Parts: sequence; structure tokens; C-alpha cells
Amino acid sequence: MPDKSATRVLALDDDTFILRVLALMLRSQGFKQITTCNNGRHALALMDCPEELPNLLFLDINMPEMDGIEFVRHLAQRSYSGSVVLMSGENDRVLHIVEKLVIAHEISVLGIIKKPFSLDDLSTLLESWTTIVSHADLAPTKVYSARDLHDAINKDELVNYYQPKVAIATGNVVGVETLVRWLHPEDGLVFPDQFISVAETHGLIDDLTQVVLANALAQLSAWKAEGLKLHMAINVSMSNLMSLNFPEFVLATVSAAGVTPQELVLEVTESQLMRDLRAPLETLARLSIKNFVLSIDDFGTGHSSLTQLRDIPFTELKIDRSFVHRAWADETLRAIFDASLGLAKQLDMTVVAEGIEDQDDWEFLSGTECDVAQGYYIAKPMPGADLSNWLASWPTVAQNRGFAAS
Repeated sequence: MPDKSATRVLALDDDTFILRVLALMLRSQGFKQITTCNNGRHALALMDCPEELPNLLFLDINMPEMDGIEFVRHLAQRSYSGSVVLMSGENDRVLHIVEKLVIAHEISVLGIIKKPFSLDDLSTLLESWTTIVSHADLAPTKVYSARDLHDAINKDELVNYYQPKVAIATGNVVGVETLVRWLHPEDGLVFPDQFISVAETHGLIDDLTQVVLANALAQLSAWKAEGLKLHMAINVSMSNLMSLNFPEFVLATVSAAGVTPQELVLEVTESQLMRDLRAPLETLARLSIKNFVLSIDDFGTGHSSLTQLRDIPFTELKIDRSFVHRAWADETLRAIFDASLGLAKQLDMTVVAEGIEDQDDWEFLSGTECDVAQGYYIAKPMPGADLSNWLASWPTVAQNRGFAAS
């Protein structure tokens, strides 16, 4: 926890009574350097003084003259590196939009407190505040070249991690999703957001997918030999689907590993599909008739969801985590979740919910007809060698959390 006594706090709200109450609450929490402003212009003047720049900003959204949304734009122009707490009596949809805007400006959002708020509300929010890190203090993301990635593929530096998926009705583990990592000899574990785009841009994605798929199926075969019956999900790139030889490659790899097509789930990201459906349609259709499970990933984040469901023989739908986490507390998210789930059920599809982060998310899902859950509250991605130990401990964890069916 940061040193509260040394933390500079700025509270911006046009209601002076709320400012007085908030200042009292913050002092009771151990904060001493508290400044209050009732208009945006004055607050911006303070932001321009380095010695006055706040580490933590409480920002009202709806204010006269300069509202909180406009104020955020000025924060971004000043490259503000502290954290923001949004305050408002607006409805959840407005709050969600503003939160997304702040994040889009690469400004940290500590959370949202709705007016009128209590000391308990403030305390709960501040408990999640572990550190405030300036963007200038963050190490810049390393850029890897196509040659770097090509060498990594040839040197077997790509490794698979696996995230378990559980049946909501029983709590039983039914499968895993394969997530590739790069075990760099100098930089350690490198995540895919730093190299997948390089592979797609420079024609390396087929080579990468072949390595990931071969390793995943070898792991699945080893688990089968141990008596584990799991589905193995793997992400498929649009570039893979553009290849007319892709079905033969997948079928040959599956056969060599001694597993069946039904045990492999090919996850296709919806936002990729919307670019051009004509080229991959033949590949997907052929994979379907060969009995591979086709899953539409990140459902709802693209622009042509219904078209994809109409044109492609998907049998599984993964609801994106942005519509799952905290859907129990957000009417808009709940409506989108319910609509996605209902549509999938009408089409007789298996439904997987991503982004289960806490007990509230799990209890929400338990009251729905969703089939499978996946997220950090269940398990983080892990090396294949760690799965057996995790599986041994899972029944106790599941029972304690109420994951098993009653």
C-alpha cells in the first residue's frame, strides 16, 4: 500500500458539500495532503504545477462549465500518470462509457463510486489500491523482430500454458485452453501480445501455429495416457484459415498424436472473421465435416456476430470476458450476456463464459444456463506439467467455493 500521508489527493466536484464530506472521509483513511476544487479550470491550473500534481484524483462526471469527460481529455493531453476515481450519480451505462474513455486515454482507473457514497464504499475501493506507478517508471515494451521470432520457433523457445475450463453444473474440469508463451533466454516469459502480430505480419503465423498445435496435442496425448479426458482448445489465426491445406495439416497432426478430432476445439476470434469471410469459409466448412469443434471466440466484440453464426458451422460460443465479469452488478452487461446465452441456446451451441474473476461472477453464472466457465478465479494458465497437481487440489477448492452442483 502506498504511503497515504505522502499521497497527494485532488477532489474535483461542483458540490462543495460533497467535497467537504469526501475530504473528511479521506482524512479518516490516513490521507493528509488533500486539495479540493469545485471547477475544472482551477483544477487544471493545479495540474500544471509539478509540486501540486495529484497521485490520486477523485473526479465528478457531471459538472457545469467543464464536465468530467472534458476534464479527462485535458488529463490525457498532460499525460497524467496517477489514478482516477470516478464519482457520479449517473446511470451505469454512462459510467461504463466514461470508464472506457479514461482507459482509452491510458489513464489508470482505480474505480467508480456512485453518489451518495458511504465511508464503507470509499474504504472498499481504496483497499484495491496497492500502488501508483507512473507511466514513466514502467519499462518500455520490447519490440521483437521477425528474425527474433523466426529463431525462437526454430530453437523451440515457444511453450504452451493451459487454462482449465470447468462445467458449471458439476464443477468438473472438462478441458483446457492453450495459450502460447515465448520463453526468451534473456527476457524470460514473453506474452503473445508482444509477438503474435509480428508472426501475422511477417508470414510466420503458420509456423507458429504448427508448433503450438503439435505441442498441445502431444500434451493431450500424454494426459490421455494418464487417464485424463479433456478437450484441448487452441486459437486459430485468420491467416491459418486462409490456407486451403490447413484442414489436412490439422487432421494429420491429430492422427499422429493419437487423439480424435472431437477432442480438439478450434477457437476463431470473431473480430478477425469479420474482415473477409469468403476465403476461410471453405477451410472452416471442411474442418467441421471432419468433426473438429469450431468455437467463435470473444463473441460480441466484433461487428457482424449474427452473420458469423449464420454462415459458419460453429458448435461452441465463448462470451467475451467484458460481458461476463461483474454482469451480476451491471444491467447493461447482464442484458448482453443474457441475449448472447439465449441466442446460443436456441442454436443448440455449447456456451463458455470467460473472465470469471471472483465468487460473485461464479454465483451469477451458477444461476444461468451457461455450460462452461473459465477465468482466473478457477485457475490461471499453467505449464502442462503443473496440471496434475492442480487437478488433485481442485475438488477441495471447488467444494469450498460451492462449485459442485447441490
